[in-house]
Amino acid sequence: MASSSTRTGSPCGACKFLRRKCVLDCVFAPYFSTDESPVRFAAIHKVFGASNVSKILLHVPVQQRYEVVFTMAYEAESRLHDPVYGCVSHVFALQQQVAFLQAQLMQLKANLAHQTITTVVGDLRNRSEMTWQQTNGHTTTYKPYYSYDHSNKPVLPPQSSIESLEHSNTSSEVTTNVPKIQIGRFGFLQDCYPNY
Repeated sequence: MASSSTRTGSPCGACKFLRRKCVLDCVFAPYFSTDESPVRFAAIHKVFGASNVSKILLHVPVQQRYEVVFTMAYEAESRLHDPVYGCVSHVFALQQQVAFLQAQLMQLKANLAHQTITTVVGDLRNRSEMTWQQTNGHTTTYKPYYSYDHSNKPVLPPQSSIESLEHSNTSSEVTTNVPKIQIGRFGFLQDCYPNY
């Protein structure tokens, strides 16, 4: 009859709320301490009932009972706070938050991939230009055609070039100083553009 003997100390929080004597093998004692306010057990009792909770705890392995009591307390408090949906409304809000955060994560991954591709393409373009310039012996700076130094050819202003062409037909002195310029069939200078 030792199992039905009463506790020597104060009753557990559940037995205090139920106003009954707390026995030594009380199923509620490990989970509802005497120092704990009976409000926690009051919510569980109101939603589930004390006898149903004791039956559930007796059918659960001892190592899992703490999680069961914690879950039942959460569900009971949620049901009292929201009588229609209970903890389902909180679960639904968390699911919506997870979906929103997953969408944000996908968007950030897409932006990161786009920026990475843009950076890689820019780097590849710069590297290929540098490689082309190095293999062809060009410097890394771009110079237009008209800025290159043509030291083997005399540079004449446009008007003097036309005058020298006119003088080359009439004067033999000028012809020796002016290089012979051939004009192609499309009117371009022959030494600058290839024949077609």
